[in-house]
Amino acid sequence: MDLSWLVSLIGPGNTNLASTLVLYSFVIAAGVYLGKLKIAGVSLGVTFVLFVGILMGHFGYTVNAEVLKFIREFGLILFIFSIGIQVGPGFFSSFKKGGMRLNGLAVLAIALNVAIVLAIFYIDGNTSIYALVGVMSGAVTNTPGLAAAQQTADSVEAINTMSMGYAAAYPLGVCGIIGAMFLIKALFKIKTDREIASVEDANNASLHKPNIISVEVTNPLIDGKTLFQIHDIIQTDFVISRLLHDGTIIIPTSKTEVHQGDKLYVVISTSDVERFEAVIGPQIEMDWEWTQKEVVSRRILITKSEYNGVELGSLRLHSAYKVNATRVNRAGVDLLASPGLRIQMGDRLTVVGDINDISRLADKLGNSMKRLNEPNMITIFVGILFGIILGSIDIGFGMKLGLAGGPLVIAILLSRFGYKFHLVTYTSSSASLLMRELGICLFLASVGISSGAGFAETVFNTTGMWWVIWGFIITFVPLVVVGCIARGVYKINFLSIMGLMSGGYTDPPALAYATGSTGSDVPAVAYSTVYPLTMFLRVVAAQGIILAFM
Repeated sequence: MDLSWLVSLIGPGNTNLASTLVLYSFVIAAGVYLGKLKIAGVSLGVTFVLFVGILMGHFGYTVNAEVLKFIREFGLILFIFSIGIQVGPGFFSSFKKGGMRLNGLAVLAIALNVAIVLAIFYIDGNTSIYALVGVMSGAVTNTPGLAAAQQTADSVEAINTMSMGYAAAYPLGVCGIIGAMFLIKALFKIKTDREIASVEDANNASLHKPNIISVEVTNPLIDGKTLFQIHDIIQTDFVISRLLHDGTIIIPTSKTEVHQGDKLYVVISTSDVERFEAVIGPQIEMDWEWTQKEVVSRRILITKSEYNGVELGSLRLHSAYKVNATRVNRAGVDLLASPGLRIQMGDRLTVVGDINDISRLADKLGNSMKRLNEPNMITIFVGILFGIILGSIDIGFGMKLGLAGGPLVIAILLSRFGYKFHLVTYTSSSASLLMRELGICLFLASVGISSGAGFAETVFNTTGMWWVIWGFIITFVPLVVVGCIARGVYKINFLSIMGLMSGGYTDPPALAYATGSTGSDVPAVAYSTVYPLTMFLRVVAAQGIILAFM
């Protein structure tokens, strides 16, 4: 049997379209599979695609230069844009007072990373800035930074050198983050169970979450006052979804009067409960389900794009539908349904009223999961279009945001302000994950294949040894400094420090270790707090160093 066609298809050195597709398919499939394997509870994840690509490149597999460049850049754009859409909603809120300290420490770590890279460059004198930027990106496990730097580089040799430095430093980068956690824990003699107990006792994070209580009106001074007047007296946000007066359930409005003996079903922040009780009356135990069957509570899914970004108060829920909104669930987080809150596609609105009125409102707002599963292709490609345009603009001193920075900035802005331009930025988690993983796999496979030919000769020698050493220093030293400041000066809970370290280095394997070893979601909260700003600054820092030395 003649198998020359098979040899031609899968053998090294062939650059036709079919062989290229086979090569990419194998590299990505094998890389993703191997990335799932865990060593001491830690896996390298999708980054293993890079190492499989390097291996195939080492054995002579190549791709047409123009095709490889297109796939690499297109994968980069998909990955960066999806990252921007993901982190955008939390990017601006991360600057609020609750996250300022953690973000400040994360920025300090980035500054120390850059300072160490520059110090090595000037002291060593033998290591190129391209290699060091690649080593830094691997040391802090940040692939977007590598991508941005490579997109800025002016030669194929520089791009390949960065890839080799990244690959050399990455494995020890993951281990270095976890090692820094162990060191901080040992230095300050931290007991994890005590840290968990401390979080549970304080539970400060829940103070502003909506809390549902039943209250009996006992204060004679508010007898006969409307809910609007009571809002002015208490001066806090709350929603009364149901009111029991003389045995009858009422769906109240701002003009509804409250009388002694009335019973209220209230949604209010935990931190405001004491003030509310002081004015209205004490909490009571009451089962609202049996009091009046006509009044029910339901969740409605916002799936019509025309309501994306609309203020909740403008829906006129009570006057038009005779229902009250009590809270809005967004990405798993409950928000108080205040009139000024802008709803978004994918929000789940909890309303109370007659079942028929709720059904009419549900028809108006969509309430269709199928609609949410449809990808918003217009927003994606409009964002990519303007991201490339922005990335091509000279912003001064010969600097450009490039194909990494431009789409990242536009994606962040669209995710926050897209509703003002009638653009729906909601993307289901599965669709977002698919776009992100597909993009990073295409990018890493391209980078690995292109740099594989000279990888062994460059890395497995004294030069490679120093890259690994430099990488470990870049990883470890800033984390120890930041960890000591976080614990020694600010007395931050160790679980939050673990999340800070993982998020500051944008490292999911380290976060998986932190949450798995503690059984708590506190590290994930800190991770998500610093991740948006860190991701942006990592891209800017890597790109900025290359531009400064070109």
